[in-house]
Amino acid sequence: MTFKLNKSKSVKNSDEIREQIIDAAREVFSRYGFRKSTLDEVAMRINKGKSSIYYYYPSKEDLFKAVVEKETILFKQALFKEFSAQKTATDKLRSYVLTRMIRFQMLANFYEAIRSDYLSHLPFINEIRGKYDADETSVIQSIIYEGIVREEFHVEDPALAGTAIVIAMKGLEMPLMINEIINENELRKRVEGLLKILFYGIVKK
Repeated sequence: MTFKLNKSKSVKNSDEIREQIIDAAREVFSRYGFRKSTLDEVAMRINKGKSSIYYYYPSKEDLFKAVVEKETILFKQALFKEFSAQKTATDKLRSYVLTRMIRFQMLANFYEAIRSDYLSHLPFINEIRGKYDADETSVIQSIIYEGIVREEFHVEDPALAGTAIVIAMKGLEMPLMINEIINENELRKRVEGLLKILFYGIVKK
């Protein structure tokens, strides 16, 4: 019984150390970027030797992967919480697009993994990107289908519409890619402008 308790405590401590390392690494990677970040900097932030980092994460690439996976989970949780709380498909789509853009600015490492070309050589990056794009398109399409069923939307090709919206959202990311800081009010204004076009078009009725 004592052995089981000690083993359980050891696992708990190990998990806590992993979380400390990941939290510190999130700050370091976010501040310096993947290329300029070092494990020494991560170790200093948690007052441990670099060997402690290597014990859990054998390389900087392994640690960055763990950081991106953590931020991917946080990103998806935030999106789901916001848009699933809405009652109409129209509000769900608006909430999804707005929350997505705000969260992208807050989760710098996830965004870097999704969009930065110089990370393409890392084996896990393309897998993360492919899954993210597929998941996002699927969510948008499901909202569109819901809107059709509820007679909120009239869309001839829901799959194509979903893909078009995803592409449009990527267009809104351009200022982030050139490091332009956008406050939340300006971001909301841009998102509402995009959604107005998506919902009502540009042709005079």
